[in-house]
Amino acid sequence: MGIMERIQEFSDARRDGFLKIKELKDQGKKVIGVYCGFAPWEIIAASGAVSTWLCGMHEETIPDAERHLPRNICPLIKSSYGFGITEKCPYFYFSDMLIGETTCDGKKKMYEILGKVKPMHVVYIPQTPEGEQAYRLYRSEMVKLKEAIEEGLGVEITEENIRKTISIKNEERKAKREFYELGKLCPPPISGFDMRRVLQGTLYIADKEVEIQKIRELAARVREDYEKNGSRIPKDAKRILVTGSPLGDSTEKVIKTIEENGGVVVCFENCSSAKDVDDLVDESGDPIDALTRRYINSGCACMSPNRHRKEMIQSYIDEYKVDGVIDVILQSCHTYNVETAVIKNVAKGKGTPYMSIETDYSHSDLGQLSTRIGAFIEML
Repeated sequence: MGIMERIQEFSDARRDGFLKIKELKDQGKKVIGVYCGFAPWEIIAASGAVSTWLCGMHEETIPDAERHLPRNICPLIKSSYGFGITEKCPYFYFSDMLIGETTCDGKKKMYEILGKVKPMHVVYIPQTPEGEQAYRLYRSEMVKLKEAIEEGLGVEITEENIRKTISIKNEERKAKREFYELGKLCPPPISGFDMRRVLQGTLYIADKEVEIQKIRELAARVREDYEKNGSRIPKDAKRILVTGSPLGDSTEKVIKTIEENGGVVVCFENCSSAKDVDDLVDESGDPIDALTRRYINSGCACMSPNRHRKEMIQSYIDEYKVDGVIDVILQSCHTYNVETAVIKNVAKGKGTPYMSIETDYSHSDLGQLSTRIGAFIEML
C-alpha cells in the first residue's frame, strides 16, 4: 500500500467506523460519546466501553440546531447539537451515554438541553490550571466521572484497568508524535492537509493498538520515502503554524487556502493535534492523580491564565522553524478570540509574523480568505 492510500485509510476512518461501532454494539459493547479532549479516554476505556467523538464539524445540521439555539453562537456548538437532535450522526445514535465539559458557557448550556435526549454527564473544569484548589476540584470531577460511568453502564472500573489504559494512551500519544514531528523536516514530507487527515482519523479508530501500529507504519513509510525520494513540497513554501479554535471538516478551507498560496502547515496547535500528544500521563503513583495533572494542563483557552499554551507555541515556533502563525477563530468562540491578543504578543516576541482569521463552517468567505492569506504569505 502506498503512502497516499495509507493516508486515505485514516481519512476514511470516520465513515468506516460507523459499521465498526454497530458491530461492537451488536456484540454487547457500551459506547460513550464525547465532545472534547478533556474527557479522559483512559477512564472510559477502563470501563470496557468504546469512546467515540461527537463534536460537530460541518454546517449541514446548523439550520436544525437554530430551531432551538441562538444563531449567534459558535458553529461547533450548533453543529454538534444539530447532529444530536436529528440523529444524522450514527456515533450519537449508538452512544449509551454522553460526556460533556464546561469549556465554555455555550457548550455548557447546550449540554443541558441535549441531556434531555441522552444520558449526559458534565465534567466541571476549573477556571485556572494552577494551585492546589484547582487540582482538588478537578480530581473530584475525575472521581465523579468514574462513578457516573460505573452507575450508568453497570460496571466496575478498577485501578488496574486504569493503569492499563493509561499505558495504551501514552503509547498512542508517542506514536502520533512520531508521525506529527515529521513536520519538523525541511521541507516537510507531506502537506499539512494530509497530516490533519491522519490525526483526525485516529479519533474514529476504536482499537487503539491497531491504530498505534498503523500510524507507526505510516510514519516509517513516509520517512523512508522522504530519505529516498525527497519531498513534493516546494523548498520555498512558507512554514505555517495554525492555532486557535478546534478545526473541523468545514474549516479545512483554511488549510487548503494556505497551501494553495505558497504556504505549508507544519504544525497544528489546535485541539486533537500537538497539544493533545505532547504531554504524557505519569504511569507511577496514583492513576487518578496522574490523570488529573495531565488533563488540567491541556493549554485550552478556557483556562486563565493559560501559560501552557503560550509556552507550547513559543517552543513550536522554534522546533518547527515556523515562518508565520495563523490563528483560526470560529465566530463567537469568545475564549479563543479574546486570547488572540496574547498569542499575537507571543509570536511578536519570537519575531514571527502573525495574523488572525475569524470564520465559520460556511464557504461564503473563501474569496476573502484567499486574498488575506495570500497577502500574508507573500509578505513572509
